[in-house]
Amino acid sequence: MAAPKPHWANMTVVTTNLLPDLVALRHHLHSIPEIGLSEFKTSDVIANELTSLGYEVTRGLAKTGIVASLTNGNGTKSIGIRADFDALPISEQTGADYASTHPGVMHACGHDGHTTILLGAARMLAERRNFEGTVHLIFQPAEENFGGAKLMMEDGLFTRFPCDAVFGLHNEPSLPFGNFAFREGQMMAAADECKITVVGRGGHGAEPHLAADPIVCGASIIMALQTIISRNTHPSQPAVITVGTFNGGDASNVIPERAEMCLTVRALDPDARDDLEERVRTVAKGQAASYGMHVEVDYERFYPPLVNPKAETAYVRAFAQRFAGADKVHDMLHPIMGSEDFSYFLEERPGCYFLMGTARGENDPPLHHPKYDFNDDALPVGAAFWTELVEDFLTHP
Repeated sequence: MAAPKPHWANMTVVTTNLLPDLVALRHHLHSIPEIGLSEFKTSDVIANELTSLGYEVTRGLAKTGIVASLTNGNGTKSIGIRADFDALPISEQTGADYASTHPGVMHACGHDGHTTILLGAARMLAERRNFEGTVHLIFQPAEENFGGAKLMMEDGLFTRFPCDAVFGLHNEPSLPFGNFAFREGQMMAAADECKITVVGRGGHGAEPHLAADPIVCGASIIMALQTIISRNTHPSQPAVITVGTFNGGDASNVIPERAEMCLTVRALDPDARDDLEERVRTVAKGQAASYGMHVEVDYERFYPPLVNPKAETAYVRAFAQRFAGADKVHDMLHPIMGSEDFSYFLEERPGCYFLMGTARGENDPPLHHPKYDFNDDALPVGAAFWTELVEDFLTHP
């Protein structure tokens, strides 16, 4: 006996007639990628589409962000659905005929797909009006770099557009198509950045005894930093310290005055996050002192850990089981050490962030890869999911 089709396979919400429009829209967005807080063309496309659908469109939150609101009936509940729309500083290698027309910038994370999915849901919600209450569609800039979620909140997102709960998804090319993955509690890590500048004394490469070599000192700092995870962090507590850049000097026979390294530091637990910062500072200063040098440490806190509340995660997980079938809904065994600024939303409002599978085959390029391209077949699935989730949330008490 054949397995029953998942609910979304019947396309009861997003008709097959809508798919060509969604694909064309996604390809257009893909061709005009823009870095965070400069997504002016993308913002115009989104706003024009929403205005044509009859939404109350508010622009300018976090510079290029948009909130589109639609109220139906007399219901008092409200829901927020978020899609990010910024791109990455990566040169595209997909070879697609709709590839980036902006050199050095591409949609390598699928935000063009997220945006198109939500615009598809916007169309269906406006046509069906099968809900009682208010839906706020949140189109957010600058997820990749400048924390657009926080900037929108600083511009009054949740005071101007109250949401009883807010939800977001991310495509995942390693997850089977049409599947969903959830994790209650700690799902993604905090992300901090640190720049360590070693200040030495320059000199001739043939006379190192007359100089203070910041490159040698910097190399010692890099090796010592590795002991923080292995010797100072609890073995059961996930944490990461990665030195992504190390720069110093311009010639083989010249000892430079300074050397610089940049780190990313990841943690799930707030106390572990504090401990990592303290140890990075201590190790860098101690190593430098042992070489008779000093360091300048510029440590910046960025996105907090993403923590999914129990009630809202259980709710949307149960909805996904009805939508896709229980066999296509999974619990994530481990958190992700990547980060997401949706975490700021969840610090202020209840909600849930989850993954939607978009795999084409076994060897799909991963996110942030120059050959990555969002799977267009997932557009109607995602649009149907958001449409029915909004209707379900605003219909039931």
